[in-house]
Amino acid sequence: MKEALYYKTVKGEAHCLLCPQFCVIPNGARGKCHARTNIGGKLYSLVYDRPCSISVDPIEKKPLHHFLPGTFAYSFATPGCNLSCKFCQNWEISQAFPEAFPTREVTAEEIVKGAIESKCASIAYTYTEPTIFFEYMLDVAKLAKKRKIRNVTVTNGYINPAPAEELYKLIDATNIDIKGMSDKFYKEVCGARLQPVLDAVKQIHEMGVWVEITNLVIPTKNDTPAMIRKLCKWMIENVGPDVPLHFSRFFPHYKMSSLPITPLETLSRAEKIAREEGINYVYVGNIPAAIDTYCRNCGRKLMGRVGYSVTVEALKNGKCGNCGAKIPGVWK
Repeated sequence: MKEALYYKTVKGEAHCLLCPQFCVIPNGARGKCHARTNIGGKLYSLVYDRPCSISVDPIEKKPLHHFLPGTFAYSFATPGCNLSCKFCQNWEISQAFPEAFPTREVTAEEIVKGAIESKCASIAYTYTEPTIFFEYMLDVAKLAKKRKIRNVTVTNGYINPAPAEELYKLIDATNIDIKGMSDKFYKEVCGARLQPVLDAVKQIHEMGVWVEITNLVIPTKNDTPAMIRKLCKWMIENVGPDVPLHFSRFFPHYKMSSLPITPLETLSRAEKIAREEGINYVYVGNIPAAIDTYCRNCGRKLMGRVGYSVTVEALKNGKCGNCGAKIPGVWK
């Protein structure tokens, strides 16, 4: 175990300050994430150096469509999450107690070595919520920076400003879930609040990290035109029109296995609304179709994607090969 960062002790109770759950943890108990425990008034991480999953993924799987396309990310996670989303596709590990799921010891140095040996351009903190293995992620990210390997998070954005400030100085790109533009939705479905997520998105974007947003469109829960439009308007006003927005198709999982798959027409409607509101780069995922990127200036096709395979057609040094317009993103 490793002593956690971002907590204070009050009368033997550990007050975790890492995320907006602000767990108050008595001696011998754990926080909502299951990954942090109070032992004698000190808060410890139970998942430091203990990944449950390591894999080499295309960067497009995160999804990140404007960040080093065609490269691979050395991806890993530990058990636990600070949210309790009823639709989670990785619930077996995100809702698990660390000791209840097979893990193995892998040091930060070994993670970076694995990325180098796998010829990965980046390391991705993903699958579960990386905030809950903050100390581990921080140490890996510092080593990766020294070896000129990029750092990527795939996150729910539920992190407090101070730890976000420390972490995202080391992060090059992130895909952040905005699960629905309703505090009621967040409380009932995710066990969290909306505003801290919006605050984190804005903070991380202002720090200069490349940001892309994902919205999982769930039938009857967050799929109304009004909610989709509210998300798009918020993005335009707070992070601008060039932050890519991914609408992802819902498939029944976990505690929402009785809901239907998102209809394709619902996704098409969401894409249309986003374009009407001025989002320049809109993608629809989890569907059997090509996902292409076009120049917003002249309409030229820049990149084609089938699954996770990418073909670069007219993107040259971050610019449209047809009209020369600069294309927002991080390119090779």
